[in-house]
Amino acid sequence: MGIRPSFSRFQIAPNIIRQLLFISVLLILGIVILKELYFMVGAFLGAITLYVILMYPMKYLTIYKRWPAWIAGLCLMLASLIVMVIPIIYLVSVAIEKLQPIIENPSIINEKFNDVHQFLFTNYNIDILKAENVSKISGQIVPMAQKTLGGTFSSLGNIFLMYLVLYFMLVQTRQLERWLRKNLPFKTANVKKIIIDVRNLVFSNALGIPIVAVIQGLVGTLGYWIFGVNEYILMGILTAISSVIPIVGTLAIYLPLSIYLFVTGSTYSAIGVCLWGFIVIGSVDNIARFLVQKKLADVHPLITLLGVFMGINLFGFIGVIFGPLMLSLFFILSKIYIDEFGKADANNPHIPKTE
Repeated sequence: MGIRPSFSRFQIAPNIIRQLLFISVLLILGIVILKELYFMVGAFLGAITLYVILMYPMKYLTIYKRWPAWIAGLCLMLASLIVMVIPIIYLVSVAIEKLQPIIENPSIINEKFNDVHQFLFTNYNIDILKAENVSKISGQIVPMAQKTLGGTFSSLGNIFLMYLVLYFMLVQTRQLERWLRKNLPFKTANVKKIIIDVRNLVFSNALGIPIVAVIQGLVGTLGYWIFGVNEYILMGILTAISSVIPIVGTLAIYLPLSIYLFVTGSTYSAIGVCLWGFIVIGSVDNIARFLVQKKLADVHPLITLLGVFMGINLFGFIGVIFGPLMLSLFFILSKIYIDEFGKADANNPHIPKTE
């Protein structure tokens, strides 16, 4: 007689079935809620980001200085609005004001590319910027700029909601932390690891990236002004924005600008901007990243690159902060999941091992 295979060890416990059903219901409800409240995602991410930054000052004011929680929360929110949010709104409004004519009249881009093409073809017989290629480039740049600006407006429009959520998070800091420690389905050590990693990531992305970007933008603006670039403020803002892109970075701004200045006859300005970019902005980039971002959290350049593109697509300019943060958090939770359940399953004697 053959040996009958025993399926008892493969039977699913009723408790697991109930858990799976419960999780399925939660997922369905979560998807429906997220679909309806998607426009608020930026506000919640902003509130969480500011909460992580303001959490320790809040504890200091309420515990050591004995401030009432609501007064401490309002003061910190006002400080964050003045120091962080208002400057971002101002820079975005300036960039929008400068870019609006190009968005409304894409032929301006075609004219600039045609000038470069004419110069290269006439002097060096280089014919890479043909009319059809120029049209394709401008046809991609303008819609992308429109979508980015639209996402930025949408994110900034949720500022009131962001601060409303932030207020309750700050005022109820202790209750929130207790709830997280109690309800996160991980070991105590992994819960602490999540809190520490999230804090480091928020500081790296919400403080490190903007600080480095502002430094490079200011240095770039100074150089563009010295060498007589007309729209030196706009070029400085674009330099700051491009600084968040790994590998390419600010090169994406000052190199094409140098080429355009050279093509249009501003030879000395072109050489000056190019040297300023390679030597000064490049050196400032290396020093600032070492002193600021590396001290906070070392995020892999590929995660930053993919996160920036994802974030800009979802939230506009503000996505340069949220995108890498979300992607980094995904990988952190994946590692913790493997640590919690993967290793446990590997050591579980009830799970049959394949020979």
